[in-house]
Amino acid sequence: MPNKLNLLNLNDAGIRTLHMAWFAFFLTFVMWFNHAPLVIAIRTAFDLSDAQWKALLMLNVAMTIPARVIIGILVDRFGPRHVFSLLLVIAGLLCAFFALAQSYNQLALARFLMGFVGAGFVIGIRLVGEWFPAKQVGLAEGIYGGWGNFGSAAAAMTLPTLALIYGGENGWRLAVLSTGTISVVYGIIFFKFARNTPKGSTYFKPKKSGGLEVTSRKDFYFLLGMNVPMYLALGVLAWRLSPTGVGLLSQGAVYAIYAGLLALYAYQASQIYRVNKDMLRDGVDEIHHYEFKQVAILNVSYFVTFGSELAVVSMLPAFFIDTFGLSPVKAGLLASGFAFMNLVARPTGGLVSDKFGRRKSMIVLILGLAVGYLALSQVNSSWPVFAAVTATMMCSFFVQSGEGAVFAMVPLVKRRMTGQIAGMTGAYGNVGAVCFLTIYSFVDASTFFMVIGFFSLLALGASVFLAEPKGHTAEVMPDGSVQYIKVS
Repeated sequence: MPNKLNLLNLNDAGIRTLHMAWFAFFLTFVMWFNHAPLVIAIRTAFDLSDAQWKALLMLNVAMTIPARVIIGILVDRFGPRHVFSLLLVIAGLLCAFFALAQSYNQLALARFLMGFVGAGFVIGIRLVGEWFPAKQVGLAEGIYGGWGNFGSAAAAMTLPTLALIYGGENGWRLAVLSTGTISVVYGIIFFKFARNTPKGSTYFKPKKSGGLEVTSRKDFYFLLGMNVPMYLALGVLAWRLSPTGVGLLSQGAVYAIYAGLLALYAYQASQIYRVNKDMLRDGVDEIHHYEFKQVAILNVSYFVTFGSELAVVSMLPAFFIDTFGLSPVKAGLLASGFAFMNLVARPTGGLVSDKFGRRKSMIVLILGLAVGYLALSQVNSSWPVFAAVTATMMCSFFVQSGEGAVFAMVPLVKRRMTGQIAGMTGAYGNVGAVCFLTIYSFVDASTFFMVIGFFSLLALGASVFLAEPKGHTAEVMPDGSVQYIKVS
């Protein structure tokens, strides 16, 4: 592995870019999940009920659904350097807003806006895809995703201790504020030193912005249908926050959200039509054709893999506290094992995908994921703590290896739309998180893990239909000529 990517050669521009990208992503995950390990301090400070806390967990992943789609469009148009730098600065300011909240409503609004931070992942997928060839991109994306996702584990391992060091009832606020400050500083550094492509390379952009390009009438309607679950997930969240749920929103506000979601879907559908109307009228040349089913299968796979990771990372510290009676610091450290596996598992998933094929790897890894969640559903207070942690880490290995396999494939579908494809796939991860966290708000942990296992079997069935990329994909140069990029 080191020989292939020259991981120890820090003078290589590609390796420098990879390191800059994963650290930016790492910071976004530290901030995105800096509330989970501080659950006791936050609940005490605001006297939160269990329902109110679970509502915060759902709010934390909701905004990321539209944000990843929007960020995917922006990164394809303006490039990763500008978009990632701006996101890091904005994320730091939102982090400060959360740290300084004085009421539950402010806390909830801040957590909802913090979901925007989770869109940072999409940017690096396009950036890393520009710097590494097809035979290495799975491993490179796995390293990027693995070290980046490790941010949630780093938050769980360090922030409770940092809050204790600061001391007092505001210790948790200062710990959260510290992460936002670092993000603002690094956003400026990233803008100064990062570059979108290797010197002399072309940064391919979509012909039109505003919606994903497809290449057949069937895929046009398929795309419209695949956008529906993203809006349904947000509708479910609004319902959960209504007076019949936790009561954070009035019924009138919920109806207004429903109307807004319908209007937003109609607008997005109009943009998709605008981008694809020439194709619907005239068709496209065979050399530019790609199958949207590839994107849909990746979406479903990420729904289960990353969606379950977000949900489990959000609830695991509280699960260890409630099941084994552990202290917040110890529970945070043990729960971090789930995200800690990202360091090994996600690059492994990318490497396995590079070596043994995209389809076969996906099938095997999602099968392992299903078995892992079945094992976790059996964990209870009679288990030794070390056995529960072992089961957690074994399950997380397949979860994050599956994520690595998904994004080993994303840059190979259509280069100029990698940001949008990554955005839609990433958004489906958040749809999964909202779905699973909503289920978690009604059931116990054992049933929660079992439900994820059931959804994993559905993703396994979809993965059987994934087509192995072969040959080259055609991209249009700025001067109108066609360049062929190897994808196998």
